[in-house]
Amino acid sequence: MNKEYKMCSVCVMDTTDKFITFDDNGVCNHCKQYKQIKDTLINDSCEKEKELQKIIDKIKKSGENRRYDCIVGISGGVDSSYVAYLAKQWGLRALLVHLDNGWNSELAVKNVENIVKYTGFDLYTLVIDWEEFKDLQRSFFKADVIDLELLSDHAIFTTVRKLTRKYNIRYLLSGENFETEAILPKSWNWRKSDAANIKSIHKKFGSKKLKTFPFMGTIKKRFYQYTGVSQSISILNYIDYNKQTVMAILKDKMDWKYYGGKHYESIFTRFYQGVILPKKFKIDKRCAHLSTLINSDQIKRDEALLLLKEEPYPKELQEEDFNLVCKKLDFSEDELNNYLNRPGKSHLEYKSDEFIFNLLRRVYHFFNLKKIIN
Repeated sequence: MNKEYKMCSVCVMDTTDKFITFDDNGVCNHCKQYKQIKDTLINDSCEKEKELQKIIDKIKKSGENRRYDCIVGISGGVDSSYVAYLAKQWGLRALLVHLDNGWNSELAVKNVENIVKYTGFDLYTLVIDWEEFKDLQRSFFKADVIDLELLSDHAIFTTVRKLTRKYNIRYLLSGENFETEAILPKSWNWRKSDAANIKSIHKKFGSKKLKTFPFMGTIKKRFYQYTGVSQSISILNYIDYNKQTVMAILKDKMDWKYYGGKHYESIFTRFYQGVILPKKFKIDKRCAHLSTLINSDQIKRDEALLLLKEEPYPKELQEEDFNLVCKKLDFSEDELNNYLNRPGKSHLEYKSDEFIFNLLRRVYHFFNLKKIIN
């Protein structure tokens, strides 16, 4: 039975998250979890600065007599661009890594160029074999699973981990951050290390042999994580991070341009979040993004509600993206419309390494390891 529609009294998360719960005051579990996690973080600016300096010193020491002391994955978006900017300010020697999956917007490409020019850092670009990637994307459409971004995310984290080993780099500086990304229902995406799921879906629906697509399963990822081969640091959690302030800095320092929405630097991501998720899965991902900003006092709830009344992005551009997706992925308009109108399926309807993941998580709890499996 479907839940009666309800929206949180504090943020804008609602019952489109099928696992959402509310207390007697109408406050959702996401807001409560936000507060619980925030209380465990360093919130005092002076303490943050001290801890940040310790991290910077540790990164520099680890990189002595090496070409690079850290890796920064960049997309041309706000968060990763600012991490690269900060790495330059801190005097780090970062290797920038970018994924070209055939869907970059012109703005994203220009932003990446400007980041490289400003920082002077080396750039490694992983250019995905388009025919392989197209076959993978077509397979995921045919599978009707929710996380179409699993492919790109898996490719980039696999590439970054392999580069840490190649260049003996200990630290990855991530743009993930609590202030703008804390809230996201688990049912709205899938675990990025599930190589078995990707292979299973492609085996059933794909037609091309995958010769170059980068894979790394859950076990190998955990090996990297727990043996100290590489460590990911959400460095933006150690500064006072305000999205509007950061965008102003990026525009001023490196002629960075905004692209209209969270992760919209990718044409495919823009279409996925702005068209596919709302139409096929009845999910407006802006609810999660805006709810995080409400909780971090970067936007008022009334402002968020007004934004949600608008289209995710202009209708004309949605139509352009629809036609481009058809063209690049060899779908007819009828095929893509049929896809948008049929129900989604769980990733667990295909093979997965979920058993291995859950086993590792139990081991983590048993030995009380410091790093969280996610």
